[in-house]
Amino acid sequence: MIYMSVTIGTPLQSSAYKVLLLGSGELGKEVVISLQRLGVEVHAADRYDHAPAMQVAHFSHTLNMADPEALKALISQVKPHLIVPEIEAIATQVLVEIEEQKIATVIPSAKAVNLTMNREGIRRLAAEELGLPTSAYRFANTLEAFRAACDDIGYPNFVKPVMSSSGKGQSRVKSFDEVDAAWEYAQTDGRVNQGTVIVESQIDFDFEITLLTVRAKNAETGEIETSFCDPIGHRQDSGDYVESWQPQLMTALALEEAKRIANKVTIALGGCGIFGVELFVKGDKVWFSEVSPRPHDTGLVTLASQFQSEFELHARAILGLPVNTARHSTAASAVIYAGVDDTNLSFTGLNLALANPDTDLRLFGKPEGFKRRRMGVATARAETTDHARELAQHAAQQVSVQQN
Repeated sequence: MIYMSVTIGTPLQSSAYKVLLLGSGELGKEVVISLQRLGVEVHAADRYDHAPAMQVAHFSHTLNMADPEALKALISQVKPHLIVPEIEAIATQVLVEIEEQKIATVIPSAKAVNLTMNREGIRRLAAEELGLPTSAYRFANTLEAFRAACDDIGYPNFVKPVMSSSGKGQSRVKSFDEVDAAWEYAQTDGRVNQGTVIVESQIDFDFEITLLTVRAKNAETGEIETSFCDPIGHRQDSGDYVESWQPQLMTALALEEAKRIANKVTIALGGCGIFGVELFVKGDKVWFSEVSPRPHDTGLVTLASQFQSEFELHARAILGLPVNTARHSTAASAVIYAGVDDTNLSFTGLNLALANPDTDLRLFGKPEGFKRRRMGVATARAETTDHARELAQHAAQQVSVQQN
């Protein structure tokens, strides 16, 4: 079989290969940088001006991406070769139409975006169609149905809006007395108010991992192959990632099962790119939790641990280029929060954070801070994950966020 070579044009010229990024947060920013290093013209879109990825893209666009007509108009204006969704608040039906009409390729596929942007779609695919092990769950779209679902699942349980991420609108319900408050929180703090929530039983697990799974074309045959990064351990607070480390030690049987689950769900979603597959692990047992068809926040650790970070892997995979998931270091990452609700913030203590030669920083450049908003991340390399975590946390603590 003869495989055609990949060709990339020149940005800002008629030969340009164009990528439209829908969502321009800190993960998208790193994707933009990786794409630009490969000569791609990047258009970054988000709901607010000066989002992180916009600051490094060739062009930026501000719009409500959940508005079908506004999204169609943007795609018509840009005429991208690839559309790369990075957030949930997108009119996904438009992307389905765009793909069907062969106007552009949606990454990894319109089906994947449609399913994974909604927890109900991906959970039913994983548990009911693919038969993957998951926690017990129920969906509810009214308060009465939600109360019944909580009683049916039992306590404690976890409640999440079907359209949210980074812990938005999520809560742990320990008793019936907390049910109504959890419903209200899910309705008001989810990224997109769909009215529907998922109630999940609590699994007795030892730890959680993100298994970054890459679907990319073989350089010689052109066939799509699946490869895996070493498992990433992480700690969350209210559903939001606080720190991560790579590798997470686990049994050979558990790792084999994790790869089986990740492979099965990503094949079902289709397309090329990186997938962040979240899994619960206890001994040799593994349960599927969620999957993101794009770089994962816990994967920021790969900036310090891998020859190709998750962002470089994503860029290469979506462009049809070979990938290398090998790790060169043991590393960890720790989040830097704003700690205040304000704009025009300053960051001090950077020299202290970087005093150790094995530490590094990424400040995202977000124009507005909230108390629990991620404004940056510290990474560190060390001989062990425990030492790397200590270094990363210490570096993050040296950075002070100040109001001007």
